Amino acid sequence: MVDAEQKSIKQSDISRITVKDIAVEAGVSVSTVSRALANDPVIAKETRERVMMKAKEMGYRPNFFARGLIRQRSGVVALFVNNITNPFYPEVLVKLSRRLQKMKLHTMIFTSDDGVEDSVPALQEINPDVAILLAATMKADYLQEFNDSNTPVILFNRYVAGASASAICCDNTAGGRLVAERLAQSGYRHLAFIEGLATASTNVDRLAGYLEGIAASGLPDPVIYSGGDFSYENGYAGMRQLYARDQRIDAVFCANDIIAVGASDCIRRELGLRVPEDIAIVGFDDIALASWPSHDLTTVRQPMDDMIDCVITEILRFQQNRSAMPKQYFMPGELIIRGSANLADGRVNE
Repeated sequence: MVDAEQKSIKQSDISRITVKDIAVEAGVSVSTVSRALANDPVIAKETRERVMMKAKEMGYRPNFFARGLIRQRSGVVALFVNNITNPFYPEVLVKLSRRLQKMKLHTMIFTSDDGVEDSVPALQEINPDVAILLAATMKADYLQEFNDSNTPVILFNRYVAGASASAICCDNTAGGRLVAERLAQSGYRHLAFIEGLATASTNVDRLAGYLEGIAASGLPDPVIYSGGDFSYENGYAGMRQLYARDQRIDAVFCANDIIAVGASDCIRRELGLRVPEDIAIVGFDDIALASWPSHDLTTVRQPMDDMIDCVITEILRFQQNRSAMPKQYFMPGELIIRGSANLADGRVNE
């Protein structure tokens, strides 16, 4: 029992060791220790090695917030997620966090069901090196608050017109257009669309491209269900209302895969119809469950890995120059053909 208490005390003492303690033991100044721990080339090699050895012997563990004050860099990347319930974003978070860890950057995650605006003060308090907004809707004037605090902003899967922020997106307009063209080529004539969040750039662009493709194919305007979000419940309710308005509908494009799953379940369970024999369903994202046999969902795959590569490229640019001009990237998606729509080229077996 005594040994356990002594061990606990010893660990507690170690956790309180500061650069001042190391300076006393190493016989140098506090500023010399700080520079040595930061691997500053101004410090002589022998001195740096002596300080590092003494710090290791004493069990020193750096406080990255304190080091950030010295370096004028926090080493923190703030990740804000507005719609973490969409399976697309947890997958992005896992992959992106692993890449950031390899860069020795710390991540702090903020979530909200409404918008990023309420988290602006908290994000500013930690003064992150970069703020990454995943699926977050934000007005240009709020983004300006980050610019005023010299915090570079990267928008992932969103963009804001007129904002001084980098944006990395799938080319949603081209994706929507491709869906419309392929449905038309495959003989579908009465099309519909179930919206997600109306103000989201992804929703706006997917619908715009879909309308362009429909017009170019000479088909009548689609029936559109509006006013929802990117949820299963919205897909289910939207499909019910679409069919009540027009029972000729033979294909539905959904703003994302979760909406598409909800629409498919409504067709089978409530309407008593078949997918795709009676109504075809197409989604967007290609989340993991889209390929499950129970869904077998035709969808537009977002180039997630390529998009994350662009995020890392932008972070590296901002590390070199926090005032670097923001860039926008729009990357092509890929139509993945499965069993929920009988498209012209047949099925793709994965």
